[in-house]
Formats: sequence, structure tokens, C-alpha cells
Amino acid sequence: MKALVFERSLPRYAAARVVSSLGSGRGVSVAPLRLTDLDPPTLPGPGWRRVRPRLAGICGSDLTTLDGRSSRYFEPIVSMPFVPGHEVVGDIDDDGGGRVVIEPVLGCLARGVEPPCPACAVGDTGGCERVAFGHIKAGLQTGYCADTGGGWSDGLVAHASQLHPVPDGLSDEAAVMVEPAACAVHAALAAGVTEGSNVVVLGAGTLGLCTIAALRQLALPGTLVAGAKHPAQRRLASALGADLVVDPPEVPRAVRRLTRSLAAGAQLTGGADVVLDCVGSADSIEDAMSIVRPRGRVMLVGMPGTARLDLTPLWHREISLTGAYAYGRETAGGNGRPGAPRTFELAFELVVQAGLERLVSARYPLDRFHEAVEHAGAAGRRGATKVVFDLRDQPRWRTAETAR
Repeated sequence: MKALVFERSLPRYAAARVVSSLGSGRGVSVAPLRLTDLDPPTLPGPGWRRVRPRLAGICGSDLTTLDGRSSRYFEPIVSMPFVPGHEVVGDIDDDGGGRVVIEPVLGCLARGVEPPCPACAVGDTGGCERVAFGHIKAGLQTGYCADTGGGWSDGLVAHASQLHPVPDGLSDEAAVMVEPAACAVHAALAAGVTEGSNVVVLGAGTLGLCTIAALRQLALPGTLVAGAKHPAQRRLASALGADLVVDPPEVPRAVRRLTRSLAAGAQLTGGADVVLDCVGSADSIEDAMSIVRPRGRVMLVGMPGTARLDLTPLWHREISLTGAYAYGRETAGGNGRPGAPRTFELAFELVVQAGLERLVSARYPLDRFHEAVEHAGAAGRRGATKVVFDLRDQPRWRTAETAR
């Protein structure tokens, strides 16, 4: 089968970091990523299925890896070589299998860990404590595990606990947005937005736009402010539910006016109740802390890396700084829903309600991966949002089982 494979190569990884200083996604030109022929991954055990991707997205964490900028924190919880790609809609590769979306976290059920950790025991795979253990190699998600394969290929394997059937009326473009929508749903519900709260979203890429949509559909913010850099992002942010959309440098002024705060240097004396940072840079974290009110909450939704920043306002203003990773079950429920629905259940609904398929802007075959990654890195500037690999015309791949 055809697959894009990321291999361990410190010299090429370092070179990618240098080249990426010219722009996000540019590191792919020298990164240790190659298109090659591979044997399809083997089924690790009972409950595993073969999946043939239709569409697979390129996300911010993929760009960070290919640009040589991912944190060394991940080294013990990924395994190489791996096939990237965790935003996937595909077909179960047997008769009548149907289309599925993959929930990529490789929790205790997938790993065969008994008894499961406390988080996995209640279905909250985002809090799994065993991502480096069990009967498959280390890997926090599909797309970062040497044993499972990933979406940037003709085929991968996934455990039944990871598979969500796609309704017949849902397009592939809508389905490939379910995973990023799930990240946004989890963040929006974890942010503790109370009715009437002033909320700010920093960043209007895929994750920021999905977060705006999730806040509008699942919470009751008073005024929702979005910082969006590019014209197409501003239009989409407004269409998806932001009440006020401004250029990023104008966000502090907009929050100051909204909350009637004073400015003491770069710091507001008051500020927004909740700020969701969908960028994840040192600058964006500092910006978030400068515009949130004392005892307000900052949610890190975009994946941060190694950052040097002044945490004095965190202490002085007693700000809650919280991460929002992945998904699982949502005890908040969303719109007062009882119980603890799976995040992906809410994400399917959000994709339909908000029309998130409109965010899919460009499709590329695997053999044009340099163009695809560079397009994804420059998506906002080029008027795009989500860039995906399109594998729908690939031939059926063969395994030892299917050959017999």
C-alpha cells in the first residue's frame, strides 16, 4: 500500500526546524517524511478492524511535527516510524463494513490493558494513563503509533472502540471534520462558560473556528469575541457565531471596551471571563492572560510547545490556566443534556448544525504531499481552512487475508 512515513532522523528534523522559520509547513521539504510502499499493518488482536481512508486531514500538530517544532515531551509516548494522520473518515475493509470516523486516542480498550485505568473505565479515553503500554507500541493516538498506521495512507487498523459509523446523509467532507469538531466540543464544555459570560477565542484556523461554533451551539456566552487575522477567517468566524470579530492586535481594545476595563500597560484591570487560546504560542498565551479578568479562566486549546513566558499575572490575578486535550465523555452534557455523552456524539451534531464541511478548502492526492502540507501551513493567508488528503480513487490494498 502507499503511505507517507515519518522516520527518526535528527539531522533532517533539525533542518526542518530551520526551513520552517520561512513559514509554517515549509519544513516538509526537508523533513523525514517520504512516500513509499508498505505492507499493510497487521491486526494486533481481537476487536481490531482494517480501515481504508477516504479523506484525512492535515492539522496543526502534524505541521508542528513536520516543521521540527514538536515538544520532546512526546518522545516516550510515540513510536517510529509512524504514518501520520488522525483526522480520518474511511471504510471498514470488509463486506458491509460501512463508513466510519476514527476516534484516534489509543486507550486501554485498544491496548488490551486490564483492568483499564480509571479514565478509560468510564469511557474518558482522553485521560488514558496507558498510552505507552499494552500489546501495541507507544502512541498517544492513531497517526503517532508504529503499529496502527495512520490516515495518510491507503490503509490503517483501528480498534472497534475507536470507530463511529457515519450516517448515510453525511458527506465525506463533513465527516472528516468530526475529529477537530470533537476537540472543540471538549474545550467549549470544559471552559466553564456560564450564561452571559464574555468569552474570547484567539485564533481562527480550523480549531478556532470549530471552537467558535461549539461555544455558540453548546454554551450560552453573552458576547463572543474572536481574533482572526485573515479576511476569510473573519467571515467564517462571524458566520459560525462570533458576535465581534477583530484583527488579533485589536482584541485587547475590544475586550477593554466590552468589559469597561482600564489598561495598565499591556494588562487590563478587568477582562473577559473566559479566553480560549486556539494558537498555542508563547505570545498567544501571554495575550490571553493579559485580557482575562482576575480569577478568570484561560483554556489552551491549540497545542503549545516549549514556551518562555512571564507567569506573574497567573499568580497575581489568580487566573486558571487549563489545557483541553482530545475528547472522551462530557459530564457537562452540552445544552443541558443529561448523562455523559461521548464527545464524538456531540461533534457529529455540531458538524451538521454548523455546516462545518464548508471548512474543507482543498484536497490533494498523497503524491502531492509537499504542496498539501505547504498549503495547510499557509491556509489562512491563502483563504483556506482545512486541507485534506483525498484517497478515494486509490486501489483496494491487499493483505495476506484478502489474498487468500
